[in-house]
Amino acid sequence: MGVWLVTGGAGFIGANFVHTSLAKAADLHIVTLDKLTYAGNRANLDSLSPLKHTFVQGDLCHRALVSQLLTRYRPSVIVHFAAESHVDRSIDSPGEFVRTNVVGTFELLEATRAYITELSVQDAQAFRFLHVSTDEVYGSLGPIGRFVETSPFAPNSPYAASKAGADHLVRAYHHTYGLGTVTTNCSNNYGPYQFPEKLIPLMILNALEGKSLPIYGDGQNVRDWLFVEDHCDAIRAAIAAGKIGETYNVGGDSELTNVDLVRMLCTALDELAPINARAALKTSGIASYQELMTFVPDRPGHDRRYAIDAAKLRSATGWRPRWRIEEGLRATVRWYLEHLEWCNDITARRYARARLGLNERVAT
Repeated sequence: MGVWLVTGGAGFIGANFVHTSLAKAADLHIVTLDKLTYAGNRANLDSLSPLKHTFVQGDLCHRALVSQLLTRYRPSVIVHFAAESHVDRSIDSPGEFVRTNVVGTFELLEATRAYITELSVQDAQAFRFLHVSTDEVYGSLGPIGRFVETSPFAPNSPYAASKAGADHLVRAYHHTYGLGTVTTNCSNNYGPYQFPEKLIPLMILNALEGKSLPIYGDGQNVRDWLFVEDHCDAIRAAIAAGKIGETYNVGGDSELTNVDLVRMLCTALDELAPINARAALKTSGIASYQELMTFVPDRPGHDRRYAIDAAKLRSATGWRPRWRIEEGLRATVRWYLEHLEWCNDITARRYARARLGLNERVAT
């Protein structure tokens, strides 16, 4: 199987991908390149054997570094996760998203284009560049329908726009230079190692401390939830059986409003972390975590609904999600309960769970 280069492998989805890929392939070595910004965590990969995994801290925008890694390790696959990914942060600091998501992808593509010329014809034809993107590039859906791969791009946040730009670059490098690219656009992921600013870990950690569970707007925004292990399986399927130059949507077949999702989380917490067993909550007077739910002003440009049609990926590879949302949420709650030290380290040093993205719209 050889060597794979994974960018952003110390982040949430990337770390899960590295762990699950190495567990499934005895003859695989992964080189992780990660800048270790606020969301990248070296500890996510500490348990891996150096015989199977090499970690390199560095900036994707430094093409010379990327070129050195490609020449030294000669990967047959690049899996490109590295991205700024939180919508609220993109509202506050859009420039960082353009630099990482657009410029970083460009520099990686340029380094890869040069690297391919060093390979034999056979190895160049077998090489794959798997670009991981998001359903947010498609914008917002109405009450019916699902995004398909031919849905027009209509990004509504700086994050979504920067990912759309990266998607276009990846497509262009296939059609212009013949690079062996495959793009996946996924729905909302959840599971172990997710940074606590995201909805699910934020709700879990706030609930355990008896803090309010803030839900944007009326809570009726709909997302298609995908357990991260299912997403990792989909990426490997796209690498193995996807057609170069193609895009594949990846969804979990689990549409929920935000308010219903939080209610399900609270139900799991009531069972796995009973209030009467939590010192911080014994005197709170609440009987269920659901009593902590509260509604807060919506964020600017908040898309109303996402839903993914993954039929193309199923047809091409046979992949389909294995995790039901109820089972995935319970597994996620259990993981956070068992890794509170990991959570506390992040909240103490990097993110105190304050709300981001409060910039007001310019009056029109």
